[in-house]
Amino acid sequence: MSEQTSTDSMVKIVYVLYLVALILPITSLVGVVLAYVNQGQAQAPESAHYRFQIRTFWIGLLYSLVGAVTTPIGIGAVVLLLTLVWWIVRCAKGLTTINNGQEPADVEGWLF
Repeated sequence: MSEQTSTDSMVKIVYVLYLVALILPITSLVGVVLAYVNQGQAQAPESAHYRFQIRTFWIGLLYSLVGAVTTPIGIGAVVLLLTLVWWIVRCAKGLTTINNGQEPADVEGWLF
């Protein structure tokens, strides 16, 4: 396996861990640790994907906390549902772009 293929595979593994986190949340923590560990040695486009994954984790955590805190006033469930959709879309877009050998479209963005 070439080095390029192995780094692509690690990026894909992190995305898959993020998707598995919908059922088993601890895997998102494993994924973000892998992204942090591999970010420094990665070349483009993988380094952009690791940055995107790290931001996905932290922004998703923030959105989830906002949803949890606002649940008692009635909008939290909607925030949590939107966070779930946001998480899935970001992972799907990331997997699609890494399969095409491209960087994510908006690494620094807060949405998709």
